[in-house]
Amino acid sequence: MAFPRATARQGKYRLRATPFKGRLLVFPGVAALSLAGLFLLPLIAQDQGYHQFADQRLLFATPNFWNVVSNIPFVVIGAAGLHLRAGASIRVIFLGIFLAGLGSAYYHWNPSDAALFWDRLPMTLTFMAILANAIEERVDAKAGAILLWPLLALGIVSLLIWRSTGDLRLYGWVQFFPILALPLLFWLFPPTYTGTANWLVAGALYVAAKVFEFFDGPVMSAGHVLSGHTLKHLTAAAACFVILRNFQMRQPVSAATRS
Repeated sequence: MAFPRATARQGKYRLRATPFKGRLLVFPGVAALSLAGLFLLPLIAQDQGYHQFADQRLLFATPNFWNVVSNIPFVVIGAAGLHLRAGASIRVIFLGIFLAGLGSAYYHWNPSDAALFWDRLPMTLTFMAILANAIEERVDAKAGAILLWPLLALGIVSLLIWRSTGDLRLYGWVQFFPILALPLLFWLFPPTYTGTANWLVAGALYVAAKVFEFFDGPVMSAGHVLSGHTLKHLTAAAACFVILRNFQMRQPVSAATRS
């Protein structure tokens, strides 16, 4: 009686294996198509008007005071995350957040393309490490651990290309592809840990941060208290805090639940 039950279970797993293999092809396919699409876009140069932020107030001998000090939460959250006992991808996520606080404060002290490089570099590390972590925890642990390093290298290369050619296209892909890929990974592959909703909340906060960034001047004009860019920092830091709490509080999902 036991042998037929084993055969039935094997058939059950075979039925699952086929669509799973199909799902594995979706992610690299989307990545390849989106990268290929970059060549259809014209060169994207850095707008020099980007450096002219709405809030340029000098306080306590600090130029652009609120845009500088609003980076403190990134440093605090990044430092807290570096104390987690975690793997390489998670440590890189919080190292990137920590360095983003320092790099962004340095940039806003005296905005320029050269300083902006050090603002963007830590962010690329964080974006790519988040993507590698999602692959590691949802698709394949070994693949995610291996992909971490070429993804980080790709992020760095995207910025070197910008500085050497003035072209931001690849950097734009590095920043926005994870926003497309993560929901896809969450939909196609079961979680290893609880807390998927936290990633969705963090993503929504990041989108809100980009909206604040776009409306930097109008937000400043509306209340004359804080600019949209300062609120962008605070909202993005809130997203990082949600990610920190997720890693601190999550629990493993049992194999039975995942299946």
